[in-house]
Amino acid sequence: MLGMITLQDIQDAASRLQGQVLDTPCVESRTLSQIVGAQVFLKFENLQFTASFKERGACNKLTLLTPEERAHGVVAMSAGNHAQGVAYHAQRLGLRAVIVMPRFTPGVKVERTRGFGAEVVLHGDTLEEARQHAYALADEQGLTFVHPYDDEAVAAGQGTLGLEMLQAVPTAAKAIKPGIEIIGVQTVRFPAMVNAVQGTHYPQGTSTIAEGIAVGTPGTITQEVVRRLVNDLVLVDEGDIEQAVLMLLEIEKTLVEGAGAVGLAAMLRHPDRFRGKKVGLVLCGGNIDPLLLAAIIERGMVRSGRLARIRVSARDVPGALARITAALAEVGANIEEVHHQRAFTMLAAQNVEIELVLQTRGHTHVEEVLEHLHAVGMTATKM
Repeated sequence: MLGMITLQDIQDAASRLQGQVLDTPCVESRTLSQIVGAQVFLKFENLQFTASFKERGACNKLTLLTPEERAHGVVAMSAGNHAQGVAYHAQRLGLRAVIVMPRFTPGVKVERTRGFGAEVVLHGDTLEEARQHAYALADEQGLTFVHPYDDEAVAAGQGTLGLEMLQAVPTAAKAIKPGIEIIGVQTVRFPAMVNAVQGTHYPQGTSTIAEGIAVGTPGTITQEVVRRLVNDLVLVDEGDIEQAVLMLLEIEKTLVEGAGAVGLAAMLRHPDRFRGKKVGLVLCGGNIDPLLLAAIIERGMVRSGRLARIRVSARDVPGALARITAALAEVGANIEEVHHQRAFTMLAAQNVEIELVLQTRGHTHVEEVLEHLHAVGMTATKM
């Protein structure tokens, strides 16, 4: 038994899903393995048609509906991946789908869900408010509620990715190979499962870039599965997740959302926990807001030193800025932004502070830039 779900349930789901969802690749990443000191295998669930493993569960649930349930249609609550999975497979199967999303849901996710033919209802400021409205619609209109995680058929469908990992790398499904460790990951801002299972009382935040796992209360089914089968639960912070998203983009050339990158984030945050082991990571979602991705990339460039701010003091005379830019060109730094600061400075009135944002090759290059500016007689500091 997997909680209330048997291995046979998952195997039956795998048979139903053949040809309806992708059997995504599960391959070794040699570069990531070298970086984290473990043998890392990546399961590319971000390659599903809706870019998330969530459509496995949605598809399995919908295929099990009775003729009467199919005639009435389904309703789901989600701010993203589950919504698209339900909408897409309902469209494929010719079912009516109503998706309730919180009002703050990014427009791109709303439009993608509508693009699959679903009726989108924006209601409430939180997922809980949206959930309650979805339940109300189910009662009023006779719709079948498709829970994003606390449903046996949904969970069985999602569990099929474990069977695929086992076939690709014979170490990936605990029900078949009990010696396998399962490590759960949550963000420090939403540690509900950690608190429930470990009896801790970590405070809960209000937002995270891993919104796909920003769950305030763990599900009954999922909590039982975690208690029974998960060996350990670890927490990661926002910086870890940002770094993981950026590494997967740069190294694997694959786009993964915050919640889909927490496995790698855990390996970066807790390297001793995984060093020397064979580790399978599920890249479980690739739907990320473009503006958030842009911010993650820019912040990553700052952390790596490839984007740096410096302050240069100079006489406020014609040609001063030209001399600074020429010096920066000599050392190979590219200027992205320039700001003259005349009023908010402690320098003499005839002087000016010039703040520059530079594109560089890294921290060492930034130090070379500062040394060169000092060598040509300028006062420069890193901000």
